[in-house]
Amino acid sequence: MEKFDTIIIGAGPAGLAAAYNLKGNGQNVAVIENNLWGGTCPNRGCDPKKVLLSGVEARDRMAQLQNKGFDNVPFVNWEQLETFKEKFTKPVSTGSRKGIVDAGITAIDGQPKFTSEDTLVVNGIEYQADKFIIATGQRPSYLDIVGKEHLLSSTDFLSLKKMPEDITIIGAGYIAFELATIANATGAKVHIIHHNDRPLKEFDQEYAMELVKQLENKGIDFNFNIDTQSITAQDGKYLLKADNFELTTDLVIGATGRIANVDFLDLEKANVQYNRHGVVVNDHLQSTNENVYAIGDVVSTKQPKLTPVGGFEAGYVSDILLGKTDKKLELPLIPTVVYGSPKLAKVGAQTGDKVVEQDVTSWFTYSHTNEPVAKVKIVLNDKKQIIGATLLSNEADSLINLLTLAIKQKMSHEDVVKEIFAYPTAASDLEYLI
Repeated sequence: MEKFDTIIIGAGPAGLAAAYNLKGNGQNVAVIENNLWGGTCPNRGCDPKKVLLSGVEARDRMAQLQNKGFDNVPFVNWEQLETFKEKFTKPVSTGSRKGIVDAGITAIDGQPKFTSEDTLVVNGIEYQADKFIIATGQRPSYLDIVGKEHLLSSTDFLSLKKMPEDITIIGAGYIAFELATIANATGAKVHIIHHNDRPLKEFDQEYAMELVKQLENKGIDFNFNIDTQSITAQDGKYLLKADNFELTTDLVIGATGRIANVDFLDLEKANVQYNRHGVVVNDHLQSTNENVYAIGDVVSTKQPKLTPVGGFEAGYVSDILLGKTDKKLELPLIPTVVYGSPKLAKVGAQTGDKVVEQDVTSWFTYSHTNEPVAKVKIVLNDKKQIIGATLLSNEADSLINLLTLAIKQKMSHEDVVKEIFAYPTAASDLEYLI
Protein backbone atom coordinates (compact mmCIF):
# COMPACT_ATOMS: atom_id res chain seq x y z
CA MET A 1 0.00 0.00 0.00
CA GLU A 2 1.45 3.38 -1.04
CA LYS A 3 1.31 6.08 1.61
CA PHE A 4 1.37 9.87 1.25
CA ASP A 5 1.51 12.85 3.54
CA THR A 6 -1.58 14.27 1.82
CA ILE A 7 -3.96 12.91 -0.81
CA ILE A 8 -6.07 15.45 -2.66
CA ILE A 9 -9.28 14.25 -4.30
CA GLY A 10 -10.12 16.47 -7.25
CA ALA A 11 -7.79 18.19 -9.72
CA GLY A 12 -9.62 21.46 -10.20
CA PRO A 13 -8.11 24.89 -9.46
CA ALA A 14 -8.49 24.44 -5.69
CA GLY A 15 -7.09 20.92 -5.55
CA LEU A 16 -4.16 21.72 -7.82
CA ALA A 17 -3.31 24.88 -5.87
CA ALA A 18 -3.19 22.89 -2.63
CA ALA A 19 -1.07 20.20 -4.27
CA TYR A 20 1.56 22.66 -5.50
CA ASN A 21 1.62 24.45 -2.13
CA LEU A 22 2.16 21.24 -0.17
CA LYS A 23 4.68 19.73 -2.59
CA GLY A 24 6.63 22.99 -2.63
CA ASN A 25 6.99 22.68 1.13
CA GLY A 26 8.37 19.17 1.04
CA GLN A 27 5.29 16.96 1.36
CA ASN A 28 4.74 13.70 -0.51
CA VAL A 29 1.48 14.46 -2.33
CA ALA A 30 -0.93 12.59 -4.59
CA VAL A 31 -3.85 13.99 -6.59
CA ILE A 32 -6.75 11.81 -7.75
CA GLU A 33 -9.01 12.83 -10.65
CA ASN A 34 -11.81 10.81 -12.24
CA ASN A 35 -12.61 13.20 -15.09
CA LEU A 36 -10.90 16.23 -16.64
CA TRP A 37 -7.70 17.45 -15.00
CA GLY A 38 -7.95 21.16 -14.34
CA GLY A 39 -11.56 21.02 -13.18
CA THR A 40 -14.75 22.75 -14.22
CA CYS A 41 -13.59 26.36 -14.50
CA PRO A 42 -10.95 26.06 -17.27
CA ASN A 43 -12.50 23.05 -19.01
CA ARG A 44 -16.23 23.74 -19.08
CA GLY A 45 -16.99 26.72 -16.88
CA CYS A 46 -15.81 30.26 -16.32
CA ASP A 47 -12.89 30.31 -18.77
CA PRO A 48 -14.63 28.97 -21.90
CA LYS A 49 -17.71 30.98 -21.00
CA LYS A 50 -15.59 34.12 -20.87
CA VAL A 51 -14.19 33.37 -24.33
CA LEU A 52 -17.73 33.07 -25.69
CA LEU A 53 -18.77 36.25 -23.91
CA SER A 54 -15.98 38.10 -25.70
CA GLY A 55 -18.10 37.76 -28.84
CA VAL A 56 -21.09 39.21 -27.00
CA GLU A 57 -19.06 42.18 -25.78
CA ALA A 58 -17.75 42.92 -29.27
CA ARG A 59 -21.24 42.77 -30.75
CA ASP A 60 -22.67 44.94 -27.97
CA ARG A 61 -20.14 47.68 -28.69
CA MET A 62 -21.01 47.61 -32.38
CA ALA A 63 -24.76 47.61 -31.66
CA GLN A 64 -24.40 50.57 -29.31
CA LEU A 65 -22.49 52.46 -32.00
CA GLN A 66 -24.75 51.54 -34.89
CA ASN A 67 -25.08 54.60 -37.12
CA LYS A 68 -22.39 56.20 -34.97
CA GLY A 69 -19.48 54.53 -36.71
CA PHE A 70 -20.89 51.14 -37.69
CA ASP A 71 -23.58 50.55 -40.30
CA ASN A 72 -24.14 46.83 -39.82
CA VAL A 73 -24.17 44.68 -36.70
CA PRO A 74 -23.55 41.02 -37.53
CA PHE A 75 -24.58 38.21 -35.23
CA VAL A 76 -21.81 36.24 -33.57
CA ASN A 77 -20.66 33.31 -35.71
CA TRP A 78 -21.10 30.50 -33.21
CA GLU A 79 -19.07 27.90 -35.09
CA GLN A 80 -16.05 30.20 -35.40
CA LEU A 81 -16.27 31.36 -31.79
CA GLU A 82 -16.66 27.79 -30.55
CA THR A 83 -13.54 26.78 -32.46
CA PHE A 84 -11.67 29.73 -30.91
CA LYS A 85 -12.88 28.62 -27.46
CA GLU A 86 -11.42 25.15 -27.95
CA LYS A 87 -7.98 26.72 -28.41
CA PHE A 88 -8.14 27.41 -24.67
CA THR A 89 -9.98 24.32 -23.44
CA LYS A 90 -8.36 21.49 -25.39
CA PRO A 91 -4.89 21.72 -23.78
CA VAL A 92 -6.19 22.13 -20.21
CA SER A 93 -6.61 18.56 -19.01
CA THR A 94 -3.40 17.17 -20.49
CA GLY A 95 -1.43 20.24 -19.46
CA SER A 96 -2.79 20.22 -15.90
CA ARG A 97 -1.87 16.58 -15.37
CA LYS A 98 1.59 17.02 -16.90
CA GLY A 99 2.22 20.04 -14.71
CA ILE A 100 1.80 18.17 -11.44
CA VAL A 101 3.73 15.15 -12.66
CA ASP A 102 6.62 17.41 -13.67
CA ALA A 103 6.46 18.91 -10.16
CA GLY A 104 6.94 15.48 -8.61
CA ILE A 105 3.33 15.04 -7.50
CA THR A 106 1.76 11.62 -7.98
CA ALA A 107 -1.17 11.72 -10.44
CA ILE A 108 -3.82 9.01 -10.07
CA ASP A 109 -6.63 8.55 -12.61
CA GLY A 110 -9.85 6.92 -11.49
CA GLN A 111 -12.78 6.97 -9.10
CA PRO A 112 -11.69 6.99 -5.43
CA LYS A 113 -13.71 5.46 -2.61
CA PHE A 114 -12.86 5.54 1.06
CA THR A 115 -12.51 2.17 2.76
CA SER A 116 -11.61 3.56 6.20
CA GLU A 117 -10.75 6.82 7.91
CA ASP A 118 -7.23 6.92 6.43
CA THR A 119 -7.45 4.69 3.36
CA LEU A 120 -9.10 4.82 -0.03
CA VAL A 121 -9.07 2.65 -3.10
CA VAL A 122 -8.75 3.59 -6.78
CA ASN A 123 -8.95 0.96 -9.54
CA GLY A 124 -8.48 -1.77 -6.94
CA ILE A 125 -5.30 -0.21 -5.50
CA GLU A 126 -5.27 1.05 -1.92
CA TYR A 127 -3.68 4.36 -0.91
CA GLN A 128 -3.17 5.72 2.57
CA ALA A 129 -2.46 9.23 3.82
CA ASP A 130 -2.02 11.21 7.01
CA LYS A 131 -4.33 13.93 5.65
CA PHE A 132 -6.92 14.21 2.90
CA ILE A 133 -8.33 17.21 1.05
CA ILE A 134 -11.65 16.80 -0.75
CA ALA A 135 -11.89 19.21 -3.69
CA THR A 136 -14.36 17.44 -5.97
CA GLY A 137 -16.50 20.47 -6.83
CA GLN A 138 -20.07 20.38 -8.08
CA ARG A 139 -22.05 19.18 -11.09
CA PRO A 140 -25.33 20.36 -12.65
CA SER A 141 -28.56 19.23 -11.00
CA TYR A 142 -31.67 18.45 -13.02
CA LEU A 143 -35.37 18.94 -12.41
CA ASP A 144 -37.12 15.73 -11.47
CA ILE A 145 -39.86 16.01 -14.08
CA VAL A 146 -41.30 13.91 -16.85
CA GLY A 147 -38.87 14.05 -19.76
CA LYS A 148 -35.87 15.16 -17.67
CA GLU A 149 -33.67 13.02 -19.92
CA HIS A 150 -34.12 15.69 -22.60
CA LEU A 151 -32.45 18.36 -20.45
CA LEU A 152 -28.94 19.43 -21.40
CA SER A 153 -26.52 21.12 -19.00
CA SER A 154 -24.38 24.24 -19.17
CA THR A 155 -21.51 21.91 -20.06
CA ASP A 156 -23.45 20.68 -23.07
CA PHE A 157 -24.26 24.26 -24.08
CA LEU A 158 -20.60 25.29 -24.04
CA SER A 159 -19.78 22.39 -26.38
CA LEU A 160 -22.59 22.84 -28.92
CA LYS A 161 -21.28 22.49 -32.46
CA LYS A 162 -24.27 24.37 -33.83
CA MET A 163 -26.51 26.90 -32.11
CA PRO A 164 -30.21 26.06 -32.59
CA GLU A 165 -32.62 28.66 -33.91
CA ASP A 166 -34.75 28.44 -30.77
CA ILE A 167 -33.37 27.57 -27.33
CA THR A 168 -35.01 27.42 -23.90
CA ILE A 169 -33.26 27.72 -20.55
CA ILE A 170 -35.00 26.61 -17.37
CA GLY A 171 -33.80 28.62 -14.38
CA ALA A 172 -33.00 32.28 -13.69
CA GLY A 173 -29.71 32.24 -11.85
CA TYR A 174 -26.45 33.66 -13.12
CA ILE A 175 -25.72 30.65 -15.36
CA ALA A 176 -29.09 31.01 -17.09
CA PHE A 177 -28.55 34.72 -17.70
CA GLU A 178 -25.06 34.23 -19.07
CA LEU A 179 -25.98 31.39 -21.41
CA ALA A 180 -29.02 33.34 -22.62
CA THR A 181 -26.84 36.38 -23.32
CA ILE A 182 -24.42 34.29 -25.37
CA ALA A 183 -27.12 32.49 -27.38
CA ASN A 184 -28.98 35.73 -28.06
CA ALA A 185 -25.84 37.29 -29.59
CA THR A 186 -25.73 34.47 -32.16
CA GLY A 187 -29.22 35.36 -33.39
CA ALA A 188 -31.02 32.48 -31.63
CA LYS A 189 -34.45 33.04 -30.15
CA VAL A 190 -33.97 32.53 -26.40
CA HIS A 191 -36.58 31.74 -23.74
CA ILE A 192 -35.97 31.77 -19.99
CA ILE A 193 -38.48 29.91 -17.81
CA HIS A 194 -38.43 30.33 -14.03
CA HIS A 195 -40.67 28.89 -11.33
CA ASN A 196 -41.11 32.17 -9.44
CA ASP A 197 -40.80 35.91 -10.10
CA ARG A 198 -37.39 36.46 -8.46
CA PRO A 199 -34.52 36.09 -10.91
CA LEU A 200 -30.96 36.32 -9.57
CA LYS A 201 -32.31 36.07 -6.02
CA GLU A 202 -28.96 36.92 -4.39
CA PHE A 203 -28.92 40.35 -6.08
CA ASP A 204 -30.82 43.57 -5.56
CA GLN A 205 -34.15 42.89 -7.25
CA GLU A 206 -34.48 46.37 -8.75
CA TYR A 207 -31.17 45.89 -10.53
CA ALA A 208 -31.95 42.28 -11.44
CA MET A 209 -35.23 43.33 -13.04
CA GLU A 210 -33.47 46.14 -14.89
CA LEU A 211 -31.14 43.52 -16.34
CA VAL A 212 -34.20 41.49 -17.35
CA LYS A 213 -35.58 44.58 -19.08
CA GLN A 214 -32.35 45.16 -21.00
CA LEU A 215 -32.23 41.53 -22.14
CA GLU A 216 -35.88 41.72 -23.18
CA ASN A 217 -34.95 44.73 -25.30
CA LYS A 218 -32.44 42.45 -27.03
CA GLY A 219 -35.18 39.91 -27.75
CA ILE A 220 -34.87 37.41 -24.89
CA ASP A 221 -38.25 36.03 -23.78
CA PHE A 222 -38.72 35.75 -19.99
CA ASN A 223 -41.47 33.58 -18.52
CA PHE A 224 -41.82 33.89 -14.74
CA ASN A 225 -44.02 31.92 -12.34
CA ILE A 226 -43.90 28.92 -14.68
CA ASP A 227 -43.30 25.61 -12.92
CA THR A 228 -42.25 23.30 -15.75
CA GLN A 229 -43.94 19.91 -15.41
CA SER A 230 -42.87 17.95 -18.47
CA ILE A 231 -40.71 17.89 -21.60
CA THR A 232 -41.76 15.81 -24.59
CA ALA A 233 -39.82 15.15 -27.81
CA GLN A 234 -41.95 15.94 -30.88
CA ASP A 235 -40.78 15.87 -34.50
CA GLY A 236 -37.21 16.88 -33.69
CA LYS A 237 -38.30 19.58 -31.24
CA TYR A 238 -39.31 19.66 -27.58
CA LEU A 239 -42.64 20.58 -26.03
CA LEU A 240 -42.51 22.07 -22.53
CA LYS A 241 -45.70 22.03 -20.49
CA ALA A 242 -46.85 23.66 -17.27
CA ASP A 243 -50.19 24.86 -15.94
CA ASN A 244 -51.71 27.04 -18.68
CA PHE A 245 -48.37 27.14 -20.49
CA GLU A 246 -46.85 25.40 -23.50
CA LEU A 247 -43.69 26.13 -25.46
CA THR A 248 -42.09 24.36 -28.41
CA THR A 249 -38.34 24.78 -28.78
CA ASP A 250 -35.29 23.21 -30.46
CA LEU A 251 -33.22 22.63 -27.33
CA VAL A 252 -33.72 22.75 -23.55
CA ILE A 253 -30.97 23.65 -21.10
CA GLY A 254 -31.41 22.99 -17.38
CA ALA A 255 -29.84 25.71 -15.24
CA THR A 256 -31.59 25.02 -11.95
CA GLY A 257 -28.59 24.74 -9.68
CA ARG A 258 -25.65 22.49 -8.93
CA ILE A 259 -25.01 19.70 -6.43
CA ALA A 260 -21.83 18.71 -4.64
CA ASN A 261 -19.82 15.74 -5.88
CA VAL A 262 -19.85 13.78 -2.64
CA ASP A 263 -22.18 10.86 -3.29
CA PHE A 264 -19.59 8.55 -4.91
CA LEU A 265 -16.78 8.76 -2.33
CA ASP A 266 -18.20 6.43 0.37
CA LEU A 267 -17.61 9.19 2.91
CA GLU A 268 -19.46 7.26 5.60
CA LYS A 269 -16.52 4.85 5.78
CA ALA A 270 -14.21 7.77 6.45
CA ASN A 271 -16.52 9.20 9.16
CA VAL A 272 -17.05 12.33 7.07
CA GLN A 273 -20.45 13.98 7.40
CA TYR A 274 -22.07 15.55 4.36
CA ASN A 275 -25.44 16.85 3.18
CA ARG A 276 -26.97 17.89 -0.15
CA HIS A 277 -24.85 21.05 -0.12
CA GLY A 278 -21.54 19.22 0.32
CA VAL A 279 -19.03 18.25 3.00
CA VAL A 280 -19.86 19.64 6.45
CA VAL A 281 -16.85 21.50 7.85
CA ASN A 282 -15.88 23.60 10.86
CA ASP A 283 -14.27 27.03 10.84
CA HIS A 284 -10.96 25.40 9.85
CA LEU A 285 -12.50 23.65 6.81
CA GLN A 286 -12.07 20.41 8.76
CA SER A 287 -14.68 17.66 8.39
CA THR A 288 -16.04 15.39 11.12
CA ASN A 289 -12.90 13.34 10.49
CA GLU A 290 -10.14 15.60 11.83
CA ASN A 291 -7.74 14.40 9.14
CA VAL A 292 -10.06 15.15 6.22
CA TYR A 293 -10.52 18.72 4.94
CA ALA A 294 -12.71 20.12 2.16
CA ILE A 295 -12.18 23.15 -0.08
CA GLY A 296 -13.92 24.84 -2.99
CA ASP A 297 -17.39 24.21 -4.33
CA VAL A 298 -17.80 20.89 -2.49
CA VAL A 299 -17.90 22.62 0.91
CA SER A 300 -21.32 22.93 2.55
CA THR A 301 -21.24 26.67 3.23
CA LYS A 302 -23.29 29.68 2.10
CA GLN A 303 -20.47 31.69 0.55
CA PRO A 304 -20.45 32.05 -3.26
CA LYS A 305 -19.13 29.00 -5.10
CA LEU A 306 -16.43 30.75 -7.08
CA THR A 307 -13.00 29.70 -8.33
CA PRO A 308 -11.12 32.45 -6.43
CA VAL A 309 -12.79 31.32 -3.21
CA GLY A 310 -11.56 27.76 -3.79
CA GLY A 311 -8.06 29.06 -4.44
CA PHE A 312 -8.11 31.10 -1.23
CA GLU A 313 -9.28 28.07 0.75
CA ALA A 314 -6.56 25.94 -0.84
CA GLY A 315 -3.91 28.32 0.45
CA TYR A 316 -5.50 28.38 3.89
CA VAL A 317 -5.74 24.58 4.28
CA SER A 318 -2.20 24.19 2.97
CA ASP A 319 -1.00 26.52 5.70
CA ILE A 320 -2.99 24.54 8.27
CA LEU A 321 -1.41 21.25 7.19
CA LEU A 322 2.07 22.78 7.09
CA GLY A 323 1.69 24.21 10.59
CA LYS A 324 1.89 27.79 9.37
CA THR A 325 -1.41 28.80 11.00
CA ASP A 326 -4.03 27.48 13.37
CA LYS A 327 -6.41 30.43 13.08
CA LYS A 328 -9.96 29.94 11.86
CA LEU A 329 -10.75 30.74 8.24
CA GLU A 330 -11.60 34.37 7.56
CA LEU A 331 -12.64 35.00 3.99
CA PRO A 332 -12.14 38.49 2.57
CA LEU A 333 -14.89 40.35 0.74
CA ILE A 334 -16.11 38.36 -2.24
CA PRO A 335 -17.35 40.31 -5.29
CA THR A 336 -19.72 38.46 -7.62
CA VAL A 337 -20.57 39.20 -11.24
CA VAL A 338 -23.32 38.13 -13.63
CA TYR A 339 -21.83 38.37 -17.11
CA GLY A 340 -25.00 39.47 -18.80
CA SER A 341 -25.50 42.29 -21.24
CA PRO A 342 -25.00 44.59 -19.36
CA LYS A 343 -23.09 43.06 -16.44
CA LEU A 344 -24.49 42.98 -12.91
CA ALA A 345 -22.08 42.97 -9.96
CA LYS A 346 -22.21 43.31 -6.19
CA VAL A 347 -19.96 43.25 -3.15
CA GLY A 348 -20.38 43.76 0.58
CA ALA A 349 -23.47 44.97 2.43
CA GLN A 350 -26.64 45.78 0.55
CA THR A 351 -28.12 47.90 3.35
CA GLY A 352 -26.52 50.47 5.66
CA ASP A 353 -26.91 53.88 7.28
CA LYS A 354 -27.01 55.58 3.89
CA VAL A 355 -27.69 54.26 0.39
CA VAL A 356 -26.80 56.40 -2.61
CA GLU A 357 -28.26 55.32 -5.95
CA GLN A 358 -27.32 57.02 -9.20
CA ASP A 359 -28.30 56.56 -12.80
CA VAL A 360 -24.95 57.26 -14.47
CA THR A 361 -25.99 56.41 -18.03
CA SER A 362 -25.33 59.98 -19.17
CA TRP A 363 -21.85 60.12 -17.64
CA PHE A 364 -19.05 60.26 -20.19
CA THR A 365 -17.67 56.87 -19.05
CA TYR A 366 -20.83 55.23 -20.40
CA SER A 367 -22.23 57.71 -22.91
CA HIS A 368 -19.10 57.71 -25.08
CA THR A 369 -19.91 54.08 -26.00
CA ASN A 370 -23.66 54.80 -26.00
CA GLU A 371 -24.48 52.28 -23.26
CA PRO A 372 -28.25 51.86 -22.86
CA VAL A 373 -28.13 51.82 -19.06
CA ALA A 374 -25.62 52.26 -16.25
CA LYS A 375 -26.62 52.33 -12.59
CA VAL A 376 -24.69 52.35 -9.32
CA LYS A 377 -25.80 51.79 -5.75
CA ILE A 378 -23.31 52.62 -2.99
CA VAL A 379 -23.92 51.67 0.67
CA LEU A 380 -22.26 53.74 3.42
CA ASN A 381 -22.00 53.34 7.19
CA ASP A 382 -22.45 56.02 9.83
CA LYS A 383 -18.87 57.17 9.22
CA LYS A 384 -19.65 57.67 5.53
CA GLN A 385 -17.30 54.82 4.63
CA ILE A 386 -18.28 52.52 1.78
CA ILE A 387 -19.43 49.07 2.95
CA GLY A 388 -21.21 47.73 -0.14
CA ALA A 389 -22.09 48.29 -3.78
CA THR A 390 -24.24 47.04 -6.64
CA LEU A 391 -23.44 47.94 -10.25
CA LEU A 392 -25.22 47.47 -13.58
CA SER A 393 -23.17 48.43 -16.64
CA ASN A 394 -20.65 47.12 -19.15
CA GLU A 395 -17.92 48.29 -16.76
CA ALA A 396 -19.32 46.56 -13.70
CA ASP A 397 -16.88 43.65 -13.65
CA SER A 398 -13.81 45.88 -13.43
CA LEU A 399 -15.27 48.63 -11.24
CA ILE A 400 -16.53 46.15 -8.62
CA ASN A 401 -12.95 45.13 -7.88
CA LEU A 402 -11.95 48.73 -7.19
CA LEU A 403 -14.94 49.14 -4.89
CA THR A 404 -13.98 45.91 -3.10
CA LEU A 405 -10.59 47.44 -2.33
CA ALA A 406 -12.25 50.69 -1.26
CA ILE A 407 -14.40 48.77 1.22
CA LYS A 408 -11.38 46.89 2.56
CA GLN A 409 -9.56 50.19 3.08
CA LYS A 410 -12.68 51.72 4.71
CA MET A 411 -12.51 54.61 2.28
CA SER A 412 -14.75 57.65 2.49
CA HIS A 413 -15.23 60.42 -0.06
CA GLU A 414 -12.39 62.36 1.57
CA ASP A 415 -10.07 59.38 1.09
CA VAL A 416 -11.03 58.85 -2.55
CA VAL A 417 -10.43 62.45 -3.64
CA LYS A 418 -6.85 62.13 -2.42
CA GLU A 419 -6.20 59.56 -5.15
CA ILE A 420 -5.46 60.22 -8.83
CA PHE A 421 -6.83 57.73 -11.35
CA ALA A 422 -6.34 57.53 -15.10
CA TYR A 423 -8.96 59.60 -16.95
CA PRO A 424 -11.38 59.02 -18.52
CA THR A 425 -12.06 55.63 -16.93
CA ALA A 426 -14.64 54.12 -14.63
CA ALA A 427 -12.11 54.46 -11.79
CA SER A 428 -11.94 58.22 -12.28
CA ASP A 429 -15.66 58.36 -11.44
CA LEU A 430 -15.12 57.01 -7.92
CA GLU A 431 -14.94 60.44 -6.30
CA TYR A 432 -18.46 61.15 -7.57
CA LEU A 433 -19.80 57.79 -6.41
CA ILE A 434 -18.47 57.58 -2.84
